[in-house]
Amino acid sequence: MKIDTTPHSLPIYEALASSVRLQVINLLAQQDMNIKELAQALGLSSAIMTMHVKKLEKAGIIQATMIPSKGGIKKVCSLVAEAITIDFPRKGEWSPSRSYHQTIVSVGHYTDFQIEPTCGLATTDKVIGEFDEPRCFLDAERFNAKILWFGCGFIEYKVPNYLLKNETPEELEISMEISSEAPFTNQNWPSDITFHLNGVEVGTWTSPGDFGGKRGKYTPDWWWDEVNQYGLLKVIKVTDQGTFIDGNQISNVTIKSLNIREKQWNFRISVKEDSPHVGGVTLFGSGFGNYNQDLVFKLYYQQQEEPQTAE
Repeated sequence: MKIDTTPHSLPIYEALASSVRLQVINLLAQQDMNIKELAQALGLSSAIMTMHVKKLEKAGIIQATMIPSKGGIKKVCSLVAEAITIDFPRKGEWSPSRSYHQTIVSVGHYTDFQIEPTCGLATTDKVIGEFDEPRCFLDAERFNAKILWFGCGFIEYKVPNYLLKNETPEELEISMEISSEAPFTNQNWPSDITFHLNGVEVGTWTSPGDFGGKRGKYTPDWWWDEVNQYGLLKVIKVTDQGTFIDGNQISNVTIKSLNIREKQWNFRISVKEDSPHVGGVTLFGSGFGNYNQDLVFKLYYQQQEEPQTAE
């Protein structure tokens, strides 16, 4: 989980600002527990514990699921956040009224592709078509896909841009859960994954591997234990100083290089066949992996004041 110093992250800070809720996190790190068990463990009433659980749920730190029990239905709590990192603003970047347009694009809403096996895609309920058959990426059900993978080639998305004329773009942030694509899984399977926006290559990130060994926090129950389980949350930032992934600069491409005022953007994720590490891509959307999110685009901007006219 990645947070920043804007008010959008306040629920996470508030959830952690309690010794009781920190103890709840530590208890759930050992095992799933219901409200009554948590209340008994900490010597609190179930009503008070419910209040604490709701704060942790709102922050996305834990997940509560209603399941049948002998006495009816009980709420079982699970820890879903593995780590929280705080993205502090760079010098001169922060503004108390920093505004942004956000667009979320589902993993299956790609508009173009050219891929080679291994490949496939699935909804949260089933695999779409057959494994290792690129033609299945044209299946009508592809729009419901929440995970996809390919060995080489590219997948491309069109993203609407809601920037207004009186808004000056300052920074573009793109986040996604992503990994390599190996047969079954392989923690040591590097892949050079390249990102393009509006035809401009913004940089390449080398994924260390294709992760398994334990199930993803949100991976559906029917998904096989032997294959991709989760990825890494990667945050691309394009500013007036260059392009960064998780704070590390990957290119000198700036936001002014991207035709950022276009009414729609083209965002491409690719593995080039001549890359040093051709290890494929797995892209995780909501309902898979550890972060329960699709592709998230945030365009930060400054609003220009309207010119005043003399009365």
